[in-house]
This record gives sequence, C-alpha cells and structure tokens, in this order.
Amino acid sequence: MLNRKTFIGSAVAFAGALGAAGKDAKPGNCVSLKAEVPVEDEVDVLVVGGGPAGVCAAVHAAREGRRVFLAEETGAFGGAATAAGVPAFCRFGDGKRILVSGVGLEVRKMVSREYSVSHDFVPINAEDLKLAYDKVVAESGVRFSFFTKLCAVEKEGRRMSAAVFVSKRGLFAVRAKVFVDATGDADLVAFGGGKHSLGDATGATMPATLCTLWGGIDFDRVSSFKEQLEKVAEAVKDGHFTVPDLHLTGILKTPHAPKGIGGGNVGHVFGVDPTDERSLTKAMVDARSRMGEFESFYKKYLKGYDDLRLVSTAGYLGVRESRRVTCDYTLTADDFLRRASFDDEIGRYCYPVDVHPSSADPKAYAEFERKFKKLYRYNPGESYGIPYRSLVPASFDNVLVAGRCIGADQAMQASVRVMPGCYITGRAAGVAAALAVASGAVRAIDVKALRARLG
Repeated sequence: MLNRKTFIGSAVAFAGALGAAGKDAKPGNCVSLKAEVPVEDEVDVLVVGGGPAGVCAAVHAAREGRRVFLAEETGAFGGAATAAGVPAFCRFGDGKRILVSGVGLEVRKMVSREYSVSHDFVPINAEDLKLAYDKVVAESGVRFSFFTKLCAVEKEGRRMSAAVFVSKRGLFAVRAKVFVDATGDADLVAFGGGKHSLGDATGATMPATLCTLWGGIDFDRVSSFKEQLEKVAEAVKDGHFTVPDLHLTGILKTPHAPKGIGGGNVGHVFGVDPTDERSLTKAMVDARSRMGEFESFYKKYLKGYDDLRLVSTAGYLGVRESRRVTCDYTLTADDFLRRASFDDEIGRYCYPVDVHPSSADPKAYAEFERKFKKLYRYNPGESYGIPYRSLVPASFDNVLVAGRCIGADQAMQASVRVMPGCYITGRAAGVAAALAVASGAVRAIDVKALRARLG
C-alpha cells in the first residue's frame, strides 16, 4: 500500500525484467519487492506520456482547475514529431472546416505560418514545436518532469491508486484520483493488467520508420511525388534496396530552417514489436544501417538531390501501431465507412485509413493500393465521430486513454493515430478527467456537460 511517505512494492503490478520475473515478464505480472518508494506528489489527474495527446490532456485538465502531473520519458514534449522526427502535421480539417480545437490548434498556429482547412500535410520544424509545447504546458500550471519513465502501477480492484516512475534519482510514486494513459503504447493500462490487443489476427503490426533530417536538397528542382514513386519501383526492380519496399512517403522541406534542409519519412522496418525493447533495438540498428541506400537512391534516380547528405536520424523509432486498449466501445472500419455519429461524441475526424503493409511483399503493397487508397477516403466535408466510450478502458473505473492507444480496431487506429486525432482525444480525455475527479469514476461524468465544454 502507498501512504504519504513510502510505498512497499509487494502489491504493485510491475513489468519488465525485475527480480524473479525474468527477462520475459509480461505487463500485469506482480513481482514481490521490498523496496521503499517515496510518494513525490498527490494530484487530481496524472497524465502519463507527453506527446500531443498527453500535452492536451494535461493542459485542459489544468485549465479546468485541477492539480495535474505530467510524466514524459524523453527530454521534450511532442512524441513522434520531436523525439521520433515525424516531419509533418496531418490534416486538421475536412476540407470545409477545422476539426481540431483547444491546445492542438493553438500549437499549430504557433509553429506554422500556413493555416488552412485544405492543407493535408504541413511541414514541422521540431525545435519550433518543442518551444510551443513548453510554453503552453508552463503557462497552464501543470507540474511535469522529463526523463521520467513509468515502470509500475498500484491498483485496488478496478481502480488505480498510484503510478511508479524511474528517474535519475531512482524510483518515485505519484498518487492520483484519475489517470490518463497517453503513452501511445498503452503502458499504463498494460502494466496494470488491463485488457488490450496488439496487431492483426496474427499479431503483426504496421511497420515502423526511422525518421531523418537531410541537407543539400534543391527543393526548386525536386521530382514530383508521382515520379518519386515510379523511381522507387524502378530502384526496387534494379535491386538497389536491401528491403524491396515500394512504399515511400518522402522528404519534406523543413520550415524556418537553413536552405536545403528537409525532414524524411522514408523506409519501413518490418516485423517490429513496439512493446519489446529487444525488437526495437534490432529495428533501430537495422534502420540506421540502411539510410545510405536512400541517400544513394535520391542522388541516382531523382532530380534535386545531387548534394544530398544525411544530417541526423531520430533518437526514437517512429511507431505507427502499438497496443490498442479494449474500451467500452471499439471504433471500427465500418464506423469510418458509414461516417458514424454517436450520442456521446467528443469530436470528429477525417484522416484516411492509412494502414501500411506489414511486409515488403509486392502483393501486400498492391492490396494496400487497391483497398486503402481508394475505399477508405473521404470527400471534402465528410468525417466520423469519436465516442467518449472509446476513451474509457473496460478494465478500470478511474482511467482514460488518449491518442494512438484508444479503443479502435487496427484499420480505424490507422486513421485516428495521427497528431490531429491525438489532439482531439487528448483534449476530451483531459476535460473528462477533470470532471471525474469529484466522483473518481470516469463513467459517472455528465457526458452532455463534457460535450458542452468541448464545444
């Protein structure tokens, strides 16, 4: 049990290679420990994960007058766009209206001079984005710390009572009334033994990408995206790539940066388990080793890249898909196709179902082209609803989820996982968490009052 001073670890759900659990310990395993862990804080709302969903959840809970702690394991907020180097925002609007509001829209306006409902991808300067997040979090009064990684939770039945973090100072705990899992990997839910799923029917997940920063690009001369795709196919046929991957996202010009700098989202790493550090380690080494192939590809096959040089690779792998929490409602591809609306809707979104093939097999890519590039697309003005129930884990009474790990099937997760979708679910989770503090029960809130606050 936790008290105001110390915590005795014998009742905690630990994950990882601790004590007698061994190297193959699974989330939810209980490991008997006798370590004393200091309780560093007691708050109304604890948010784990400082990506776009976590920042929105924390700031909006604080704006509702709640005491909030936000834990982030890297050295900056922003998740995939900062630590993993994803070079662009996906669409904020459906072509007729903006679908994102609150902190997400505030940040977008702070870092991008371009602002339109018609923009599909807007390039990001990661340093601008880091500063914008720092500003909105600091101004909100949220207490936060970087380099703070979740390692355990304490729960009593269906309620979480505390989370344990590891930092340079060692272990410490934070108690809370309501918790928000914005880790992207559903670590909080999984460590507590909550229900979740991973991958397709065979367990396969979408490939990851190691994003990059490049210099020496003549953007006035670069080949069209259509030509780039044609040349990738030609290079694959020529045996240029170690992995014959036909899917290329490309390199986008980085705003507010020296001439010739661009952010790359190129190359897939297949067969990665994003919940296993051994798999992630192997994937990082593999991805870095293949970046020279892309440098020579751009120089040899395309215009405008004669002086291309790799500047840096990201410190984190860009993961598209990880654990998906089993929630009170699971969004599905059918909801996308029927442009679903819900009585408990907390927002609407419109990004296509962007399922990347789980292998480099040309047949898998052909199926992707046939199905997902044609069927799962919207016309301007079309969108789908996101119900509050998809933020409520089935296994807990005082936990919400936001971002990549909400209740959705694999196809629908491939739409809602992008940053604007994370802003929508993060804001809703933060406001809902603030409303749930009084009762300590996320299902007891007045959903009409939540919807009214969200506008």
